[in-house]
Amino acid sequence: MTRASGSLWSAMNWMGGLSLLLFWIPVLGPLIAGYVGGLKAGTIRRAAAAVFVPGILTALMLAAGVGYLTRDSLWTALAGLGGLAISFVHIGPMFVGAILGGLTMETRRA
Repeated sequence: MTRASGSLWSAMNWMGGLSLLLFWIPVLGPLIAGYVGGLKAGTIRRAAAAVFVPGILTALMLAAGVGYLTRDSLWTALAGLGGLAISFVHIGPMFVGAILGGLTMETRRA
C-alpha cells in the first residue's frame, strides 16, 4: 500500500482562501473551494476532515465582526447564531466538493 500524496493543511488553506475569494457565488463558490481542497487533500478522509476548520473559522470571524459592531450582548448572541447558520449553509456545498475532489484523486491513483 502506497502513501497517498496530499496534505491536510494544504487542503484547509486552499479551501479557506478560495471560500473567502468566492463567497459572493452562493453555491458554486464553496463547491469549487471544496473541490480544489479535495484535490489538494488527496484522499476522501483528509478532504472531509479539511472542510470543517475553514467553516468554523468563517463562523467565528463573522460572529466576532458583527459582535464588535453591535456591542450589545443580545444582538451579539443573535449575530453569532446567524454566523453559525451561514457557516452551516456554506459547509454543505464545500463538503460535497471536497468529497468529489478526494474521490477524483483516489480514482486517478488507482
